[in-house]
Amino acid sequence: MKHTIAQYKQLIEEQKFFEAHEVFEALWFEKRLDKTPHILLLKGFINAAVSLELYKKKRYSNSKKVWRTYLKYRQYLFYIDTPYKNDLYQLSRFIESFYTKKSQLIH
Repeated sequence: MKHTIAQYKQLIEEQKFFEAHEVFEALWFEKRLDKTPHILLLKGFINAAVSLELYKKKRYSNSKKVWRTYLKYRQYLFYIDTPYKNDLYQLSRFIESFYTKKSQLIH
């Protein structure tokens, strides 16, 4: 999982948002019917990458809508029981900072 988190972050830094989305979707997809905090959090990170991809395509309204979905699922960070909790927390801080910097460019 640590490798997957690092790969997702690297792809975000490279602005390869669709590819970042695919990294977590590979983990999420087969368990997508589970409504556990961990699976829902992964869904949130998938939405964050999709939001950034939409932003990149200048679809700002859709990007904001999908970003709100990420924020809805981000709360599950506080309910997961995993040795990677801190890594996931740091990832959420990174992606939120990244999104904020991008969105400030158009406001």
